[in-house]
Amino acid sequence: MKFKILHLIAIASILMPLKGNATPLYQSKSVNFNIEKDLLLVQYDCKTDVDDLHSVAAFITLMSDPDFKKVNYHAVAGTYGIQEGLYVPPNDLFRLAFGDNWTDAHENLKSAVERVKLIAKSTLANQGDIWIADAGQSDFSAELVKALQADLPEINISQRIHVVQHSDWNEEVTSPASLDFVKKNTTYHKIQDGNAVGNGTPGFRTPDYTNWKDKIKDPKLIAIWQLAIDLGNKYNGKEDRYNNEAIAAGGLDFSDLSEVCWILGIADIKDTAHFFSLYSN
Repeated sequence: MKFKILHLIAIASILMPLKGNATPLYQSKSVNFNIEKDLLLVQYDCKTDVDDLHSVAAFITLMSDPDFKKVNYHAVAGTYGIQEGLYVPPNDLFRLAFGDNWTDAHENLKSAVERVKLIAKSTLANQGDIWIADAGQSDFSAELVKALQADLPEINISQRIHVVQHSDWNEEVTSPASLDFVKKNTTYHKIQDGNAVGNGTPGFRTPDYTNWKDKIKDPKLIAIWQLAIDLGNKYNGKEDRYNNEAIAAGGLDFSDLSEVCWILGIADIKDTAHFFSLYSN
C-alpha cells in the first residue's frame, strides 16, 4: 500500500502544472525569434569564469554571418548574481566587439537597467519580443523586468519577454528572490548545459580545440578572438578566480553561446569544430 501511495504521488507530481511560465527541457518553443521585430539581449556576468570572454567572440562571429546580420541585439556586461570571486574586466573586449552597442552593469547597475529598459521599450512598442540569453545569473533580468512592468502596466510582460538559461550553477548563484521573480514573470526556458556535447544543445567547451586561426579569416574577428583569448589567459584562475580547465589547457569555452543558438533556431550545431565549420568565414 505504501508503494502504491508513493507511486500515485509521483504520478500526480509529474502531471501537476508547472508554476509560473517556466518551460521544461526539450519542450518546443511556442514562439520563435522574429528577426524582423525582436530584440536579443546577451547578458554576461563575467564573474568569476573567463568563459564569457570566449562567448563574446563566438557571438560576434555568429552575428557576422549573413544569416544573422539583421539581428537586433544589445550586450550587457556585469550581470552577475550572488557568487563570490573577483570580476573579470571585459571592457576592452566589449568595446572592440560591440562598439557602443553594450551596457556596463558592473559600473552602475541602476543606470544600466534604465538604458537597457529604453532599448527594450522601443522593441515592445514595435510589437517585438525580448529574448534574453542569460550567460550568467538572472538578477539583472529581474531588475529589467520590474522596470518594464512599472513603465508598461498595459503590456503582458510575461508573454513578451523570454529568458533562456543553460546552467544549473547560474541558477544556484542567482539570488533566490530574483530567480523566482523571473520564472514567474517571464517565459522562462531552461535548456540543456552548453558545456556538454550530445545533450540536445551545442557543446562549446573544448579543451583540445586550438586551431581557430585556421578558420577565421576576417581581420576584425581575428582581433576579437585574440583579445578574448589573451584576456582569458590573463585572468583565468588568478586571484582565486575560477580556473577554467578547458581554457587552461589552451582550448576554448564559449558554452554560453548555446542559449543564443537555441533562441535563433540553430541548436543542432554539435560542437566547437562544427560551429567553426559553419560560421568562421
